[in-house]
Parts: sequence; C-alpha cells; structure tokens
Amino acid sequence: MQPLDIAMTSTSPEIAYDAQTSTLRISGESYPENSFEFYDPVMRWLREAVAALDSLRLDIHVSYMNSSSTKCMLDLLDILEEASAKGFAASVLWRYDSENPRALDLAEEFQEEVTFEFNLVPQE
Repeated sequence: MQPLDIAMTSTSPEIAYDAQTSTLRISGESYPENSFEFYDPVMRWLREAVAALDSLRLDIHVSYMNSSSTKCMLDLLDILEEASAKGFAASVLWRYDSENPRALDLAEEFQEEVTFEFNLVPQE
C-alpha cells in the first residue's frame, strides 16, 4: 500500500496516513478549485486501504469546506460504510469548532450517513 501524505495549502487540507495508529487525518480548510480532482487520489488510496487493512480511523478537523468538498467527504464515508458492512472496522473522530453551531450541524449530518462508530469532539 502506498503512503498518503498531501501537504496543506491555503485552500486544501493536509491529508496524511499514520500507519502506526491506522489513522487517516484530514485537517485544515477544504475549498480547492476542483474538489473532485483534489480528493480523487484520497478516494483511490482509501479503496486500496480498506482492501489491505483490518481497520481505519478517519480523524477529521476541517474548519471549513465548500459544497463540493462536502460531497467528496460523503464519498469517503460511503467507501468506509461499504467496507464496514463487510466487516471492516471503520471509525470517525470528527473535531468541530464548539463556537460554530453550523459546524456541529454539518458533523451531525455526516454522522447520520453511516452506521459505524462516529464520534463528535468539540474543539475550543
């Protein structure tokens, strides 16, 4: 399995996989010019990961995402949901700004889309 390490930019999040903890971290802001193009290698990597690994935690701390990034995030969760239905141990740790009610609303909307473990963690 190839490593995954995408540097943060002013419009795109840092995305990195930590093999020691089986954690894929996505952090920063997400409004790249073409979200689908930006997230395509992540989706390809994730499909490969769920075939090669027993478990994966998705640790997300995205302070802002545009609508196309939201769709891409749903696509990532769909990959994990399909794998989870086949016995893959998937989980999400979603960090959100505790002072932004819309951030919690969005996180809860994502949480409703999956049946696997999905924890919401407020951040100051």
